[in-house]
Amino acid sequence: MTANPLDEPLKRLVGDRTAKVLGEHLGLSTTGDLLHHYPRRYAERGELTRLADLPVDEYVTVVAQIAKADKRTYGGGSGVRLEVVVTDGSGSLTLVFFSKAAHAHAHRLIPGRRGMFSGKVSVFNRTRQLAHPDYQLLDDEDGKEAALAFANRLIPLYPACKQITSWRIAQAVDTAVDSLAATGWAGVGEPLPAELREGRGLVALPEALEKIHRPRTKLDIEQARHRLKWDEAFVLQVALARRRADESALPAVPRVPGDDGLLAAFDARLPFTLTEGQQAVSAEIFADLATDHPMHRLLQGEVGSGKTLVALRAMLGVVDTGGQAAMLAPTEVLAQQHHRSITEMMGDLAETGLLGGSEKGTKVVLLTGSMGAAARRQALLDLVTGEAGIVIGTHALIEDKVRFHDLGLVVVDEQHRFGVEQRDALRAKADRPPHLLVMTATPIPRTVAMTVFGDLETSVLDQLPAGRSPIATHVVPAADKPHFLARAWERVREEVAAGHQAYVVCPRIGDEEEPPGKAGKKAAAKAGAKSATSAARGAQADEEAAPPDDERRPPLAVLDVAERLAAGPLKDLRVEPLHGRMAPDAKDAVMRGFGAAEVDVLVATTVIEVGVNVPNATVMVIMDADRFGVSQLHQLRGRVGRGSAPGLCLLVTDAPEGSQARTRLDAVARTLDGFELSRIDLEQRREGDVLGQAQSGSRSSLRVLTVIDDEEVIAAAREEATAVVAADPELAAHPDLRTALDSLLDASREEYLDKG
Repeated sequence: MTANPLDEPLKRLVGDRTAKVLGEHLGLSTTGDLLHHYPRRYAERGELTRLADLPVDEYVTVVAQIAKADKRTYGGGSGVRLEVVVTDGSGSLTLVFFSKAAHAHAHRLIPGRRGMFSGKVSVFNRTRQLAHPDYQLLDDEDGKEAALAFANRLIPLYPACKQITSWRIAQAVDTAVDSLAATGWAGVGEPLPAELREGRGLVALPEALEKIHRPRTKLDIEQARHRLKWDEAFVLQVALARRRADESALPAVPRVPGDDGLLAAFDARLPFTLTEGQQAVSAEIFADLATDHPMHRLLQGEVGSGKTLVALRAMLGVVDTGGQAAMLAPTEVLAQQHHRSITEMMGDLAETGLLGGSEKGTKVVLLTGSMGAAARRQALLDLVTGEAGIVIGTHALIEDKVRFHDLGLVVVDEQHRFGVEQRDALRAKADRPPHLLVMTATPIPRTVAMTVFGDLETSVLDQLPAGRSPIATHVVPAADKPHFLARAWERVREEVAAGHQAYVVCPRIGDEEEPPGKAGKKAAAKAGAKSATSAARGAQADEEAAPPDDERRPPLAVLDVAERLAAGPLKDLRVEPLHGRMAPDAKDAVMRGFGAAEVDVLVATTVIEVGVNVPNATVMVIMDADRFGVSQLHQLRGRVGRGSAPGLCLLVTDAPEGSQARTRLDAVARTLDGFELSRIDLEQRREGDVLGQAQSGSRSSLRVLTVIDDEEVIAAAREEATAVVAADPELAAHPDLRTALDSLLDASREEYLDKG
């Protein structure tokens, strides 16, 4: 078999020095890596790149014309500075050279000449500039070749870095393309099956690589990108299809509840009717549980759509068959809340073995890391003997000492907070693979579900139960209009006076060590005082423009804000703090007090983001709202409006109008549609690595495919991949596809998919 030239080390092609820079700074080590490092965009002849929009502190390459050049002295004549102003018709950019460099470049950089200029954008005297940039003129003897390219075709501009410019990368790419073209691209594998390429009208891989790096027309770019998107989507979907096929081959115990067991008794006591959505999703889950291979289902739904009830009915169904169910929650607060709400919903059905407990019931136990030794021993005993049919817990569930009698179902709540290893450790406690139900209240666009969760079947709950009230959301610009913040605290007092309760959410706890940088704990307290009470005291607004992140004040803190609210705007109200570092008993006491309306205002961190259900809470004030993500804000907002009274969510921010942060908050205020907000969130964050490696800092697997825009390609690739894997699970007839799969699935990603 001919070796694939795309696997050749780059140093054989471009030399040791260039290969070292490409490898160390851009992660490109082979010819294939280089050719899959696609242009960010293309410069056209006469194109006017908007210099006015250049991002500060990023490395850029621009095509522009020199408008003027001045050589000036400074330091009493001892120093020389060359300032060159380039323009593209929409804005200008200053190039600065000092000392010897000023003399060396002055004779070349003269008005009227055109070139490509590359460097890191900085700001000096409110003017964007590049200091000592690299450049290549497009109209002199040294730039003839570039000028010819500029005249006859689109110029690819590559993602670059300080150590290597876009055109140096372009030169390396040209060398690679020339070398492969000279051999007719011999040995270059085709990961896409021939029938798929023909059926979908896709160009061959060599043609796609040539066209994306050397396009003559925009159609060339379109054809190349479409083909390369298919490569990424199809190989990924093959990996996920194989994962689904492997799971379906595993043995599992079918779990079919009886007609007069625990589930039937629970359903008979429900004081309301399940929504159509809950009924439909439950039917999907019970159909999965009845099969002899493990269920792998993702249950996603809007805040308050009733996912916990659906999950509980699945757990009760498994208990009906003699099995056990475990629910894994990310925090003790959420685990305790789930335990409390589930036992309340079940009533005496959760008190088997206790006086007054139902004979048809089971025992529901809580297992967390902070439990006392005696309670922990009893919980472990209940699990290993099978007396406890349901266990709800945190990471403590996956410890070695935890043993089950017959674990039949694992429910993972807010799965994005768990690592693969944690989920796998819990599933491994069953003698045979248990059924798996993954839940998230963070709405996920369909395209993301097909990629990030492509090995799971998906159920969606998008219908809210009857009785849920609307939630009004408003942005409170504390810096621009401090009297708005004063009104926010008045609204809190009005809601409390009407017999309701309120949340105030802060990004930080407040008793941390002094953070690094200019602003420490005292600055945080001072800032907290200003944002919490400045409106009432008529303090001056902050500067119009938000400072850079490293110069911003520390985020507002729970302890500071709670203290100042209790002494100021919310004086005489019952204000209590809640955060993750409180002792478990103290946290539970505060939550119980809030649930019993013994606390008027709960000042908390995001520990209340999911699972907390206090229908009497009607207003939420989120301080420094711009420091939270879109989905997180949507989750937090879902804690109010859970009863009969309307909900109110106030997003307090110092972000100036027109900033990206303010635009994000305006989007949250504009809609209650979590799926729409998830799209906005994804557009701003980008995808990261869809195989879950983003947290390790590795490069994204996706280079041209975007899960937010390429739904048609992803859906079609999933269909094609499923068919290929069904016909040839080992891909014996597709060696090039197998090679591409091996390349995609390095050891860590293979482990990720294997564990699921």
